[in-house]
Amino acid sequence: MTVPFSLGKLPTLSRSTVDRQETLRTNPERLLARWPQAEVLLVNRQGRTPVRQGESVLATRKAISFGDAPPEDAMFLGEWQGVDYWTLPGEPAGEPELVEAPGSWGIVEQVALADGELWVDLRGYGDQLDDTAAGLFTTAQALRNWHHRARFCVRDGSPVHPVQFGWATRCEASGHEEYPRTDPAIICLVHDEAGVNGERVLLARQPVWPKGRYSVLAGFVEAGESLEGCVTREIREEAGIEVDQVRYLGSQPWPFPRSIMLGFAARADSSQPLRPAEGEIEEALWVSRADVRAAFESGGAPTPIGDGGSTLLLPGNSSIARVMLEAWAYAG
Repeated sequence: MTVPFSLGKLPTLSRSTVDRQETLRTNPERLLARWPQAEVLLVNRQGRTPVRQGESVLATRKAISFGDAPPEDAMFLGEWQGVDYWTLPGEPAGEPELVEAPGSWGIVEQVALADGELWVDLRGYGDQLDDTAAGLFTTAQALRNWHHRARFCVRDGSPVHPVQFGWATRCEASGHEEYPRTDPAIICLVHDEAGVNGERVLLARQPVWPKGRYSVLAGFVEAGESLEGCVTREIREEAGIEVDQVRYLGSQPWPFPRSIMLGFAARADSSQPLRPAEGEIEEALWVSRADVRAAFESGGAPTPIGDGGSTLLLPGNSSIARVMLEAWAYAG
């Protein structure tokens, strides 16, 4: 008997092994004592970090090389197998060479190579990392982006400075503390009403995306809105159709700049006329399971779909959208 599809595996950026409990980062004596044996993950101005060529682990640095104590801008990421991990800003040494490496949506891009290390982007390289590295890089990116956007107090506009080793800021004027913020966003795979899991999936593309690039629909949760209500509203706004049987699938942090993607599935009557949101959705269309499978099996090449001359380029390996589409395409 066919059952409703599920993700089957963790999305790429949901993987982590590191212990990041609050009691670790609120114990300065412990952290300072362990600093000499700690490892540091560097992240540059473009949000890239070094990995050794051909490896799935981060090219971390010895913490002691940055001094006898954590610098003011050091942020604690957690502990794994007896080692503390931190992150600091850093750049490639000297004049790096530019080489090709995986980028967002599986598109090859130019990245810096210095001293045998590739400076890679989380979106393009996240799926190449092991669970520990993926979790560390995702957390470092999220903290970095929050601090970049939270330099002033939300109450009186005065400057803030980091406390709790990067996990909070304190207002210089009033002492008010703020903590990292995450914006919830839904992402929903809508399929038709054929059988349990449907035979076609609703995909759409934004005007700024390259030709052939499609994904499932997504949007931010509004104030005072339930997650299920957000799913219904976003699909109605972006594609002009009504959905039902909304159910939760899983989640993934998406620190670009500070979201968590909450994955859902829903059903819709595919005879409803599609009305893409003007200026936001350039095209929306129903795609068969066979065409989605063909796209997965194409090795990343644009795949012809239907009979209208369209091609399909799937979301990149670091996106929960790809995990959702793969689970649906091979369900049952």
